[in-house]
Amino acid sequence: MNGQSRKDIAPGLEVHIVLKQDQRTGRLTRGVVKDILTNSPSHPHGIKVRLTDGQVGRVKEIIK
Repeated sequence: MNGQSRKDIAPGLEVHIVLKQDQRTGRLTRGVVKDILTNSPSHPHGIKVRLTDGQVGRVKEIIK
């Protein structure tokens, strides 16, 4: 599942995100959502979240 819809993302979910510095390479970082930072219901590049370790990036994939 992609991370473009805010309703699909909740604190505690495990996700793959792309950090700002990794946008060119597309390198994914795995972590658990702490906060949802995007206010709009959807975003074409992925919903921006903060992980429990403090890293911020856009959700590319939700891990089931």
